[in-house]
Amino acid sequence: MPKLSDTMSVGTLVKWNIKEGQTVAFGDILGEVETDKATMELSCTVPGTILKIYAPAGSQLPVGAPICAIGKKGEAAPEPSAAPAPKAPATAVPAIPEKTDVSCIPAAPSSSGSVAPQSDASRAKASPYAKRMAEKAALNVAALAGSGPGGRVVGRDVAAAASAPAAAAPSGPLNVAVAPPADGKGIQPDADVPVGGMRQTIARRLLESKITVPHFYLEVEVDAAPLMAMRESLNKRLAEAGADAIKLSVNDFILKASAEALRRVPAVNASWAGTSIRTHGAVHLSFGVALEDGLVTPVIRDAHAKTLKDIAVEAKALIGKARSKKLTPNEMSGSTFTVTNLGMYGVTGFFGIINVPNAAILSVGATIKKPVVDAQDRLVIGHRMVIGLSGDHRVVDGANGAQFLQALKQLLEEPALMLI
Repeated sequence: MPKLSDTMSVGTLVKWNIKEGQTVAFGDILGEVETDKATMELSCTVPGTILKIYAPAGSQLPVGAPICAIGKKGEAAPEPSAAPAPKAPATAVPAIPEKTDVSCIPAAPSSSGSVAPQSDASRAKASPYAKRMAEKAALNVAALAGSGPGGRVVGRDVAAAASAPAAAAPSGPLNVAVAPPADGKGIQPDADVPVGGMRQTIARRLLESKITVPHFYLEVEVDAAPLMAMRESLNKRLAEAGADAIKLSVNDFILKASAEALRRVPAVNASWAGTSIRTHGAVHLSFGVALEDGLVTPVIRDAHAKTLKDIAVEAKALIGKARSKKLTPNEMSGSTFTVTNLGMYGVTGFFGIINVPNAAILSVGATIKKPVVDAQDRLVIGHRMVIGLSGDHRVVDGANGAQFLQALKQLLEEPALMLI
C-alpha cells in the first residue's frame, strides 16, 4: 500500500474502488485517501482477494488504523484490533495466515496542541522559539504535547494551545444554534459539515501564522494598461503559431514579475529561522488555487531562471493537477514567496495571510477602469490594479517591502523588462 504523509495525524477515506471478495492485482488503485496535503491514491502492492474492508468511505481515521485486508480467497480476515500500527504503508500481521496483508493509515507524530502528561525527559524537548512563545503566552511548555520530531514541542503546538478554549470551558462542539428560517426553507440546510484534512490544515496553518508572525501591510496602485496591451499582443502571436499554443494569463505576468522583483530585492526572498534569517538563493513561487473544499498552493521551482512562457506552461499544469486533486506533497512545499490573486472575482484589493515560512505574500486585485490624471495633467480613463504586500516584520522592514513593490510596479508598467 502507498505511504501517506509522514506528518499527518489522521486520514480521510474519500472513496473505495473495490468490494469485499474482489480480486486485485499489483498496481490496482484500491481507493483514495485525503491527507492534510492532498488526495492520494491507494495502490495495491500485494495481489490477492479483498477479505475485509474495515472502514467505509467517508471515515476519518487515526494513524495506525487498519482499513482493509488482502489475502487468499477463503481465508479469514483478521480482527482490526489484531493489526498493529505500522510505520510502513502495509504489513503482514503475526498469527495471520501467510500472504494476508492489512493496509493501515501509517503512524505519525501527533499534531495536537492539547495538554498531556509527559515524562521528565520529554518535557525538555522544545525548540527555543517554542519556549519563548510559551513564556509570552503564560503556558507551561513542559505540559504540551509536541508534534515535532521525537515529540519535540514546536511553535505550532504553542500556537494551538494558546488559541484553545480554557480548561474550564465545556467540551464538545461550540453552541452556534440560531433560529430556523421563518419561511421554513432558508438558503441551505442547517447542518454540521465534517471538516476534512485539507480544511483542518488550512485552519491550523493560518491560525499559527496570524498568532506567531507580526504582519505589516503595504499597498501600491499599478498602471495595468501596458501589461494588458502586451498580453493581448503576445496571445495573438501565440495563437497564430498554432492551436496548441499556451494562452498567457494576467497571473502569469504577475508571477514572472514577482520572480524578477525578488531578484532585484532579494531581502524579501527569505525566512525567519528563530535565531537567524535564512536567505534563499532560488525563487520558489507558490500561488493560490481555489478548490471547492479549500485552497492549495502549488510551487513553481526556480522561477527566477524561467521565462514567462515556461512559468505559464508550468502554472497551467499545476492548476490542472490541483483541480483533479493529483498534486503531490512535494509539489506544494518548499516555497520562498507566495502570490494570491482574487482579481478574477472582482476583488479590487486585499491583504493575504503569510504562508509561513515565507517572509511575505503578494495579494493581487482586479484590473479596473477608472478616471486618472495622466502625465499631462489630463483626466483620462485608466486601467488600474491594486497590489498588496503582507510582510513578516521579523524578516522584512517597511523599506524592503516598499523597494520590492517599487521594483514590481516598474516591471508591470514596463512589461518588456521581463523579457530581457
